[in-house]
Amino acid sequence: MPPAPELPCPFRNCGRKFYNSSGRTQHVNVVHRELTPPPNVDERGEEHAFVYHRHPVLTGKPCDDHGNNLPQYSPPVPEAPKTAPGSWHPLEDRIAFDFAYHEFVVQKGSEGSTNQALDIWAAAVRKHGGEIPWENSKAMYALLDEIQHGSCSWNSLKMRWNGPLPENPPKWMTETYELCLRDSRKLLHQQLRTPDFKGKTRYVAFRQFDEQGNRVWSDLMSSDWAWKQANQIAADHPNDAPGATFIPIVAGSDKTTVSVATGHQMFHPVYMGPGSITNTARRAHGNGMLPVGFLPIPKVTSHEQKDPEFAKFARQLYHTCLALIFEPLKPGMTEPEIVRCPDGHLRRVFYGLGPYIADYPEQVYLAGIVQGWCPKCDANPKALDAKGALRRSHQKTDILMEFFDTGVLWSDFGVRCDYKPFTYHFPRADIHELLSPDLLHQVIKGTFKDHIVTWVYEYLVATEGEAAAKAKQADIDRRISVVPIYPGLRRFPEGRNFEQWTGNDSKALMKVYLACIVGYVPARMVQCLSAFLDFCYIARQNSLSTADLAKLEDALQRFHELRDVFIDAGVRDSISLPRQHSLVHYARSIRLFGSPNGLCSSITESKHIVAVKKPWRCSSRYHALCQMLRRILREEKLDAARQEFTKQGMMQFSTSVYTEMVQNGWVPEPLEDEDEEELLRDEDDLGPSVGPKVLSSIKLAKTTEPGYPTGLYDLATYIDSLATFPPAFRRFLWSINNPESERPTHTIPIDECPSFSGKIYVYHSAIAHYYAPSDLCGAGGMYHERIRSTPCWQKSFPRRDTVLVEVDEDLLGMRGMVVGRVFLFFSFKFQGQKYSCAFVHWLELHGQDPDSETGLWIVKPEFLGNQPSMAVVEVDCIARGAHLLPIFGNTPIPATLHFSQSLDVFRAFFVNRHIDHHAHQFIY
Repeated sequence: MPPAPELPCPFRNCGRKFYNSSGRTQHVNVVHRELTPPPNVDERGEEHAFVYHRHPVLTGKPCDDHGNNLPQYSPPVPEAPKTAPGSWHPLEDRIAFDFAYHEFVVQKGSEGSTNQALDIWAAAVRKHGGEIPWENSKAMYALLDEIQHGSCSWNSLKMRWNGPLPENPPKWMTETYELCLRDSRKLLHQQLRTPDFKGKTRYVAFRQFDEQGNRVWSDLMSSDWAWKQANQIAADHPNDAPGATFIPIVAGSDKTTVSVATGHQMFHPVYMGPGSITNTARRAHGNGMLPVGFLPIPKVTSHEQKDPEFAKFARQLYHTCLALIFEPLKPGMTEPEIVRCPDGHLRRVFYGLGPYIADYPEQVYLAGIVQGWCPKCDANPKALDAKGALRRSHQKTDILMEFFDTGVLWSDFGVRCDYKPFTYHFPRADIHELLSPDLLHQVIKGTFKDHIVTWVYEYLVATEGEAAAKAKQADIDRRISVVPIYPGLRRFPEGRNFEQWTGNDSKALMKVYLACIVGYVPARMVQCLSAFLDFCYIARQNSLSTADLAKLEDALQRFHELRDVFIDAGVRDSISLPRQHSLVHYARSIRLFGSPNGLCSSITESKHIVAVKKPWRCSSRYHALCQMLRRILREEKLDAARQEFTKQGMMQFSTSVYTEMVQNGWVPEPLEDEDEEELLRDEDDLGPSVGPKVLSSIKLAKTTEPGYPTGLYDLATYIDSLATFPPAFRRFLWSINNPESERPTHTIPIDECPSFSGKIYVYHSAIAHYYAPSDLCGAGGMYHERIRSTPCWQKSFPRRDTVLVEVDEDLLGMRGMVVGRVFLFFSFKFQGQKYSCAFVHWLELHGQDPDSETGLWIVKPEFLGNQPSMAVVEVDCIARGAHLLPIFGNTPIPATLHFSQSLDVFRAFFVNRHIDHHAHQFIY
């Protein structure tokens, strides 16, 4: 049995104890850090606290089970456990639970593979006279169905055409359609009880301001819409609203194909989740969005699809199903009910239909408009971006229907009058307002991939001819393929020439495409793409201020002015495209709903994998939906049970260690509620980081690399830098002894520099931690990336990454930075102090401003005479990694050039500010 923990938490009233100081430090950083949202960081990296104005009526106060407000700091009202403490019911023990969880959730094993695993397990234990809990997989599944945790079962409703039937009715009129759904109210309660959302839930609508008084929009509860909904609830329900909580429902739907080979098998899932959680929590793979229904898909011939009667029926069926799915929540939209929240407290809650996530074809269905029109405004399809368009609303549509006939509504206003959107049935809901911006389909796949990338190739064809255009496109693809490596950057070995595009492919190509078309298209075309990228990266931030929205609208205006280059070049006759037009509504939508990255269809598309595609692959393909729904429910039960068992301390240690400890008399104790600690594995290149927020820091890898000489000149000879490394190293020692000197280090005569006889230890990487609130960060808003300098990366080629080194903290952006390429990470002791350093080759800025065509800074490798300009710097000077894009010029790229050689063969580079959101804000 392990020793008892003895080190107490230094915070009073905590009571936690730890085995070692490292565990205690991590606990303090995660649990007892300042519980305010990340502070603002201005252009100089200086932090300022936000100011918050919280709604004065719907204040989200905890209450008891009768709805009475609790005194401040009161503990949550205890909840009756579904099982006795320490019980694994209905499973036998930890071994049975871990086996079921591993087979069903982790491995997603089929019935056959589970039977095989059970047979092997049975053979192992029967040698010693033991028995296993189940004879076969069916017995295991039956027991899983008895789990009470996370139980929100599926039901089905059948419906059909109820109008008059013609003499020979088409099949769709006589078909029975099945809606699979579950109780949306019960599912929402299950999501709100998720302990992972503790500390990630906003119980009060708020307005956020930076030090300059600028409004800041981030999560949905910081939006104008949430504040307006709270005001309306307070006005309509003056007796019930004070102290209550408003919980908006974020929903989304999207058709998905699971198999083309077996006849385009399609499903139409609907997802929902609480809008009170943060955007980061909703994007994560968890309970933020769960399937609540599967809509029926009427299957007809292409001829029948054009039948107006069928089109009307299909839309009415669609909206009837959506109304039925959300019907259980309707009473709670006008009368509060008591709900348990992620922090364990009970609160009186009002519901409301919130933003709806959908791509354009789905938005057309939802809004009741004609294809080609905008679902948000009445702009004419022939000139969508013309000034003067007015916003749509249910009220406006009702007035139009009162005064105009069907033909005028269709042709002049783009309104279909054969059905009404499902939001008509719910209070405070208007689908035209609730449709959220869709970064994936409108910006990333739509405007970038489907429009700009396609138009660039069409321009080459129009100006060069088919053969020459293909040759230039092939060279653009080679340029893309030789872009230097960077953590998290998807590689394109064949350029952009691949058939199946995903959203991640488009995001990755967006990071490098700008530099790869320079020289092959007019400067205005490059500037057009640069303006669009500015718009895209601003829109994808986690939070946006008034100043950010001004920059967003400026970038959009520049993009609209510059995109006429495609018309002038003959690529387009006009540009009036619904997905591109949607960008006009982004500034208002951000004010309305907060940052778009928490309301993007990439969230629902990622849910397709776990809610549709994987369950379908595990099915027999015959009546697959029923099997899929059972699997979804069982996985949710196992996940919910695991969360409960974890809270009770029953998931500590490995299965074997836990079992042995219990046999020896150890009894697990409930754990304190706290965020799970995210551990940084040594092989991770990038990702979220744990810990308090700092602007940036960098540390060398945990272990030194064996095989390197430890003497200065022996090491210099080994790395083939005898002429540059010893002088740079000794001049660095001189700078240590002369910290106040203003003499340029490289001018110091080597005879004046100290000699060194100690040991030098080499590392192949360092980890940079920095504040990156626009990325998927960890506790405190921190992110990390690994910077590498190794002679043999992946056993095939050397890798020497580039970094940004701060040289003048008083200058902003690149004017206070210099780029260096790291040829060695090392540490040593001098005068009793340890130093962690990097040996870098400087790249100097070319010009005083960014390139006018791309908007990117240009750097060139620096040389002193015939020798590269090298220096030793402390790793603390490094801000983060840098990504360089070669300036390719007009010479075609050799087919034999490998991307690992690009930093060596090219003589000038763009500093890529589009590599991630943080770089886009940091490098300007």
